[in-house]
Amino acid sequence: MEEKFKIVYSQGLQARPATKLVSKANSFQAEMYMEYNDRKVNLKSIMGVLSLGVPANSKVKISVSGSDEDDAFKAISRIITEINEMV
Repeated sequence: MEEKFKIVYSQGLQARPATKLVSKANSFQAEMYMEYNDRKVNLKSIMGVLSLGVPANSKVKISVSGSDEDDAFKAISRIITEINEMV
């Protein structure tokens, strides 16, 4: 499964939102990746996600595959929605 998401949070994917995302990703068995600007990193790696330097109003592609991919994908989608609603 894969889908593009827009990160609208004014700070982009800096430490706090990235930690929420990586923490949720690590609660599943599925393999998860994030792509931005032709770079692909493991979504379960905080250093990987931060290394992308995703700014506000950018699109990222999330890929999820594995035995629990449906639940994992829904959970990651919810976290991105929460990040975009952060003040």
